[in-house]
Amino acid sequence: MNIALKAESINKYFYTPEKFQALENISFEVRQGEFVSITGKSGCGKSTLLYILSTMDTNYEGALHLNGQAVTGNKQNALAAFRNEHLGFVFQFHYLLPDFSCLKNVMIPAMRLGKFSREEIEYTAYEKLKMLGVEDQARKPASKISGGQQQRVAIARALINNPAIIMGDEPTGNLDSRNTAVVFDIFRQLAEEEHKTIITVTHDNDFAHKSDRIIEMMDGHIISHG
Repeated sequence: MNIALKAESINKYFYTPEKFQALENISFEVRQGEFVSITGKSGCGKSTLLYILSTMDTNYEGALHLNGQAVTGNKQNALAAFRNEHLGFVFQFHYLLPDFSCLKNVMIPAMRLGKFSREEIEYTAYEKLKMLGVEDQARKPASKISGGQQQRVAIARALINNPAIIMGDEPTGNLDSRNTAVVFDIFRQLAEEEHKTIITVTHDNDFAHKSDRIIEMMDGHIISHG
């Protein structure tokens, strides 16, 4: 199986109010189609690590490969284009535009990518909503649907450009147990049936233990690869 993500000797420092090493010698691989949870107590460095893995933070030491490409040292414009095409993001808060319809929210990353016509993008966006069971909400403003539905729309948006890797930062953090189970099942299906690589930071131990592998962190180190 192909390697979807390879982190080699990642070190990260913060310099205010004084020099502090947030990540120390982080190295691991994630295979294509693997569903991985990164866990650890607050302040252990897991969100800092995800920010680097997502190419948002480029101020680190070490090397990062995503989807077979070396991304360390690339210019911001190239990284933004890479993210839009190869990575999908699901956050604790859905970050939908409240006055836009659910369908338009899903379409935005594809419109930005500019590879397909508006008609093709609208069709694909509707199909993603259908896959996630919220196609009946397509024309409603995002502010008018439930929290669980909003997170499913956010997942549809993350999938619109057919990314190889989906990264989640506490993707079930604002959801009740029923909707958490729905989101987990969606991620599981994406990994097993579409061979998407799923990498999530989570505080939810039940969620983590049902994923393929847990990477546990403490004080800026990986203490277990699962």
